[in-house]
Amino acid sequence: MGERTHGAAVRGTAPHLVTNLPTRFDLACRLLDNFCVQLKFAQTASICFKGVLGGTKIAAPQVKKKLRLFSCSCVQCPPFLAPLRPMVLEDRIREQLTGTGPPPSSYDTAWVAMVPAPGHPYAPRFPQCVEWIMQNQHDDGSWGLGSSLGLGGKDALLSMLACVLALRKWGVGDEHVRKGLRFMERNSSCITDECDVQVGFSIIFPGMLELGAGMGLELPLSQADVDAMLRLRDMELKRCVDSLASGSKSFMAYVAEGLGKSQDWAQVMTYQRKNGSFFNSPSTTAAVAIHTYDHRAVDYLDSLISKFGNSVPTVYPLKIYSQLCMVDTLENMGISHSFACEIKSWLQNDEEIMLDMATCTMAFRLLRMHGYGISSDGLAQFTKESSFHDSIQGHLYDTKTLLELYKASQVQVLEEELILESIGSWSGKLLKQQLCSNKISRSVNPAKVEHALEFPFYTTLERLEHKRNIESFKTVERFHTLKSPYSSCIANEEIRSLAAHEFSSSQLEYQKELRYIESWMKEARLDKLKFARMMPPALPFFCTAATMFPSQLSEARIAWAKGCVLVTMIDDFFDYGGSREEIANLVALIDKWDSHGEIGFCSEHAEIIFRAIYNTSNELGGKAAAVQNRSVLHHLAVLWQDLVRAMMTEAEWSWSGYVPSMVEYMRVAEVTFGLGPIVLTPLYLVGPELPEDVIGCPEYGELFRHTSICGRLLNDLQTYEEERSQGKLNSVTLHALLHGTTIEAAKEQVGRAIEASRRKLLRLLVTEPSAVPRPCKEVCWDMCKSAHLVYRDKDTYPTSELMGAVDAVLRDPLQVRA
Repeated sequence: MGERTHGAAVRGTAPHLVTNLPTRFDLACRLLDNFCVQLKFAQTASICFKGVLGGTKIAAPQVKKKLRLFSCSCVQCPPFLAPLRPMVLEDRIREQLTGTGPPPSSYDTAWVAMVPAPGHPYAPRFPQCVEWIMQNQHDDGSWGLGSSLGLGGKDALLSMLACVLALRKWGVGDEHVRKGLRFMERNSSCITDECDVQVGFSIIFPGMLELGAGMGLELPLSQADVDAMLRLRDMELKRCVDSLASGSKSFMAYVAEGLGKSQDWAQVMTYQRKNGSFFNSPSTTAAVAIHTYDHRAVDYLDSLISKFGNSVPTVYPLKIYSQLCMVDTLENMGISHSFACEIKSWLQNDEEIMLDMATCTMAFRLLRMHGYGISSDGLAQFTKESSFHDSIQGHLYDTKTLLELYKASQVQVLEEELILESIGSWSGKLLKQQLCSNKISRSVNPAKVEHALEFPFYTTLERLEHKRNIESFKTVERFHTLKSPYSSCIANEEIRSLAAHEFSSSQLEYQKELRYIESWMKEARLDKLKFARMMPPALPFFCTAATMFPSQLSEARIAWAKGCVLVTMIDDFFDYGGSREEIANLVALIDKWDSHGEIGFCSEHAEIIFRAIYNTSNELGGKAAAVQNRSVLHHLAVLWQDLVRAMMTEAEWSWSGYVPSMVEYMRVAEVTFGLGPIVLTPLYLVGPELPEDVIGCPEYGELFRHTSICGRLLNDLQTYEEERSQGKLNSVTLHALLHGTTIEAAKEQVGRAIEASRRKLLRLLVTEPSAVPRPCKEVCWDMCKSAHLVYRDKDTYPTSELMGAVDAVLRDPLQVRA
C-alpha cells in the first residue's frame, strides 16, 4: 500500500541562505535545528553557512558529512540535533537508492578474469579483472563480503579459491596466492559446516579443488576434508541425476563452473537468455565462455565490464528485483511515504523483469496494490505446483520464493481468479510442509512463515506489522546468498533507524491523542452511562492508529475513535440501556438535529447521548470545513439519522417478533453496524476534497456498502450464538431459518459473502483512475482489515491477544537489537 498522502513542510520549502552566524562550523551545526524547516538536504547542495570570522563558507555537503555520524543508531544523537536526524536518514537512504550500483562479487569477477582472450589462450580477455583481484585481497588473505557481513566462511573460501585460480592461471600474484592458501588452511573447518549454506557449494568447491590440483596448487586440506567434500558432491549429483524435475537440470546448468569437462555444455546452452547470459550469472556465463567461447556470452561479459569497470556483481541485471525489494522493505517498515516519488518512478519502469518466480510474483503484488491494472494471467506459468519443482528455486526448496508466491495469491480482486487460487493452494501447502518438517530456508525466520500463514494480509494492520518488522529486522537477513552474497536492499541500517525513529515518534503522538479522547469522554459525561460497555478508549483508538498512522492524520484518527465510542454507546442504549420511550425520544432528537429544542429530553441518559453526538458532530464538522472548504455538517447529521432509524427498525422487529427476508435484514443491518459515523466522517479529514458529486457517485456508495457488509457479517459470525440466546436474528441464524439449512452451512454461506465483498472492496481500492481519492478509499480498506482482525476469534471481546496488539502499537516501546 505504502503511499499515504500527506505533505511535509520540511520537504516543500525552498532552501534559504543562513547568514551572520557568530562562529563557524560547530555553532552552525548547533543552530541547524532552528532552521530545519527551511533545509532540504536531499535536493540541493547550494545551502551554505557564513561565519563572520573571515566570511568562511560551509557547504551543505560538509554539514551533511558532520551530521551523518548521528544517523547511525549506535551513536547517541545530541539533543540539539535530534530534529535533524530523520532528515539526514532520509537523505542517506535517498542518495543510496538513486546512486549506488550493485556491489562487486569477488567470486564472479574471478571467473570473468579466467576467460581467455580470443585467439590467445594464455592471455586474459579481461586483464582489468585480474588487476582488481590483486588490489582487493583482505589482510587475512580472503576475498569477498561473507566474513565481514557475518554470513559465514563458505563465501570467503569460495571467493578466495576462485581468485587464487584466476591468478594462478595467468601466472601472476604469487604472494596473493600464498596468502589465500594460508587463509584456507586456517578456515578449512568451514568447508563441512552444515550451518553455513552456499548455493551450489558442494558441487562448485570440489570442482575448483580439482581444477587447482590440475594447476599444480598445493592445497592445505586434509585428505579427510577432501573426501568429505567429494562425498557431498556425489550425493548432490546423484540427487540431481535421479530427479525427474526440470529444476535439477536447471540447477546443474547454474553451477556449470563446478563440473568442468564433465558438464553437458550443449544442454547448458539451452538456458541462454536474450542478453547472452546464463541465469544473469556472470560466473556461469564466464564458465560457458571459457569452455565454448560463445560470442553472445562474451558480449554479455563485455557489457558488464563496460558498465562496471574492473569487477562484476553476482547477478546482473538485478535493478528491477532490487527496486521491488526496496519498495517492499520501505512499506513493511512504515516509511514508504517519505519516498513516494521514488516508488512511483520505479513501479513505472518498463525494464526487463528477471525470469524467476520471486521477482514476477513480487512485481505482480506490488503493482496491483499500487493501482496498476495488472492481470493475474502473467502468473499462469506458476499455476501448477510442478512449476516450482521444475525451477532452480524448487530444487533448492527456497522458502522466500514460496512466501512471495503465497503473498501474491492473496491479492485477488475478481470473483474467480483461478490462477491465484491455485498458486495460493499449493504454495500454502508447501510452506506448511516446510514448517512441519523443519525445512525452512536458513535465510528465512520460521516465525515469518507462521505469521504469513496465520494472518492473511487482509487481517493485518500496518503499524502492528511495522513494529514486528522493525524489531525483527536484521541487516544480514537483507543479504541473499546464491554463489556469492548480494543485497537486494541497500541502506539497511538507515532504513531501520528511520523506521524506529518514526514509530517511536508516532507512539508519543498516539498517547497524547489518547489522553485527549479520555478527557473528551469525561467532558461529555459518558461515564454517567452505567449501562454502556465502557471499553478502554485505547481499544477503539487502536485500529485507527494502526492504519492511519502518519502524523498529519491526527484529526482523522480522533474522529474515527470518537465515532467508535459513540456508536458503541448508542448500540448499548438500544439493546438494553434505554426504555422504549427513551429510544423513541433519542431518535426524534437526532431526527430534529438543530431543532431538537422543540422536543426536549425525556431522561438524563437521552440528553447525555444526544448532546455527545450533536456537539461532537459540530466540532468535527468545523474541522472538516477547514479541509473541505465547505460545510459538511448536514452530511454528518444524516449519518446519525440513518443509523438511529435503522436501529429503531431492528428494535421494532425484535419487539414484534417479525422475521425479515435476507434482503430486508441486510439493507438495515449494513447501516446498524455503525460505520457511517465511524468511517465516513474521517474521510473529510484525511486531506483530499470530497465535493458533493463524489459523495453521491456510485463508487463512493459501493465502497461504503462493501465495507459495511464485511464488518456486519464478520460480527454476525462471531455473535450469532449470543444473539440467538437473546431472541435476536442475524445473518447466520436467519439464513439457516429461511433456507432450512444447518448453522454450519449458513456460516459457510456468510463466509463466502464476506469473501466476495472483500474482493470487490479491494478491486475498488486498487482501480485507477477513480472518482474517490486513494486516501479516502484506504480508510474503507483499513476498516475492513480492522474488522477481520477484531472478529477473527470467537473468544470474549476484547481478547487478551487483541489487547496485547493494542499495547504493542500504543504503549510498548520498540525492542530493537543492536
